Amino acid sequence: MNHTKDTFIEVFPADVSSELELPFVENGINAGFPSPAADFIDVCIDLNKHLIKNPASTFYGRIKGNSMRDAGLHDGDIVIIDKSLEPADGKIAVCFIDGDFTIKRIKKEKDGCWLMPANPEFLPIHVTEHNQFLIWGIVTYIIKKC
Repeated sequence: MNHTKDTFIEVFPADVSSELELPFVENGINAGFPSPAADFIDVCIDLNKHLIKNPASTFYGRIKGNSMRDAGLHDGDIVIIDKSLEPADGKIAVCFIDGDFTIKRIKKEKDGCWLMPANPEFLPIHVTEHNQFLIWGIVTYIIKKC
């Protein structure tokens, strides 16, 4: 088994001062048969407005490592993190534990909190009163490179 904190995150503040409206297929893109509706793209979307609900408490992070791969988080992916959201059981969170940032799924139990990886090669982290621990923010979106 590997060390439990392998996946970490580079954090960047979200800059919502600019607008970038991109063409948007409002009615969805058919994953079955092709649709002629793609010829009628006349709506635009600003991803800052769509993906960021709380600009003052929102950050971007780049995933480094593979401990969350089975949750769809892969090395190099970008996540959007909202620090204003309440931590909850089952949520994916950016956590600060014993001097390191890591990204894991929160699991609350009677004996405390666990930080759960999504890769069987990694061990869960049991958070106790002896750890320096903070749930820094909750992941709201994943941006992937194809």
